[in-house]
Parts: sequence; structure tokens; C-alpha cells
Amino acid sequence: MPRIALVTCRPGPEVSVDSDLPVLVRALREAGAEADSVYWDDERADWGGYDLAVIRSTWDYSWRAAEFLAWAQRCGKVTRLANPAEVVRWNADKRYLGELAAAGVPVVPTRYLAPGDGADGLPLDHEYVVKPTSGAGARFAARYTPDEHDTAVRQLARMHAEGFTAMVQPYVRGIDVSGERALQFYGGRLLHASRKGAVLAPGTPYDERKVAHPGLEPWTPTPAELTVAERALAAVPQAPELLYARVDLVDGEDGEPRVMELELVEPNLFLSLHTASVPRVVEAIVTAASR
Repeated sequence: MPRIALVTCRPGPEVSVDSDLPVLVRALREAGAEADSVYWDDERADWGGYDLAVIRSTWDYSWRAAEFLAWAQRCGKVTRLANPAEVVRWNADKRYLGELAAAGVPVVPTRYLAPGDGADGLPLDHEYVVKPTSGAGARFAARYTPDEHDTAVRQLARMHAEGFTAMVQPYVRGIDVSGERALQFYGGRLLHASRKGAVLAPGTPYDERKVAHPGLEPWTPTPAELTVAERALAAVPQAPELLYARVDLVDGEDGEPRVMELELVEPNLFLSLHTASVPRVVEAIVTAASR
């Protein structure tokens, strides 16, 4: 029987609880696999003793990026890691949006301000969002009007002081109307989709903890959304090696879907909302472990 590690992180005040984790461990064991939940930074973990390590909820990785990427590289050398370490490294920095755009994938327009770049790239004529290129759960993300320029500059200075590169995007007003859609893929097939409301309310401080998935509900993706999601995934380096993926979409000013983010490291699966998807996830994991 295959031995499978579902990789997670230690509990903490800034870390959400992964309610999917015990569900998957139990379902995998019921399917005949040996399944364990393992902290990614557990120095006692014998990664080579597993047939497959699935990155499930390492939700502290974005503020420990160098450590986490080094771990992924080590782990991938002794067992099959899903997703592969090279994909994880590529996806851990949201500058991948520029590569998707260059490949013809419709994305939310994005500018990048690295430490030392200053604040000249902040818009003065429209509402916008500032967030880190390595982040999750809206950490260090905020929405600004041109009148709030001084506050945005302070956020930028804080991020640069902590070594973060900032990304600046126009605030996509379509999210206030049609929400943000998350299309989940597992084992190369669409698993399910969800929709949520806007995360960034006006005036919410960048360092305040946000509700990451407000108003989450099941969603049936449109043909246009499926097309954009599939184009985005096809542009990923080592795309055939992906076990799982989540494509987050919003509607642009033209009403057409655009990629907001591509989650290939540790996307929340929302299995409590999509309980019928559990057997398909288990089947895909067991199949990958048996290769």
C-alpha cells in the first residue's frame, strides 16, 4: 500500500485551521493507503519513507519563503513531491503573472516594486491594490484611492524593509459585482469551483487580518472561465506534472475573466463546501503515489 504524507504547518495565531486535512487523512486510510499529516519543518520527518508528499496546507510558507523552498528542493530529491519543487518555486513569487501575460493569458495588469524602487509606481488617478509577490490570505494586502497615497507609501516602506517586493494592481471593480471565482483542478481534471466576495474592504489596514474567503459558495464555471483557466495552466512550466491547481478569476473592465492568481503551492480545497469531491481527490493522490 502507498505511503503518503499530507504536508502542513504548525498551528499559530496567523495560520488558519485546515479543516480538509483530517478529512483527507481519514479518506486515504479508508482507501487502503498509509497516510500521515506531517509538518513541513519537522526535522524528524523521514520524507524518503513516503511514496508521495502532497503539499496540503503549508500556510506559513510566504513569510518563511527561503526556508520553505529549500525544504521543497530537499524533499523532492528523496520522494515524489506534489507539486514538484520547480513548480513550487515558480509559483511562490507572483511575478509569474508577467510570464502568463507574455504567454497571452489574460491577467489582471500588474506592476512590481522591489526594495529600493521607491513609490513612484503608485497610481495617482485610480483605485488600486498593493500586496506582496509572496503572500497568502490577503496578508500585507490593502486597497487604496489616490487620496490615500501617503498611507500606501507607508505600507510600501514597511514591505520593503521586510524584504518583500510589492505588486500593484488596479482595483478590479468587477469583483464587487460578480465576485472572485476559484476553479480547482485535481489529477488534470476540473474538480469543482467556488465563488467568494471581495476580501479588501475600503479603509482596511494592510496589517489587519482579513476574512480570506467571504461569502464562499459553490459555482458553476462558464465556458469562458474554463478556457482562461486551461490557458493559464497550459502556460505553467512542467504543466504535465501538476497534481493540483487552483485558478482564481475576476472579471476585467471588459467583462471577460482574467487571472487574479494561480495557486499551485497549497491552495485551500474547500472540501467542506464540496464534499462530493473527496473521493476524486483521494483517487488522484493514490494514483500519483502508485506511479
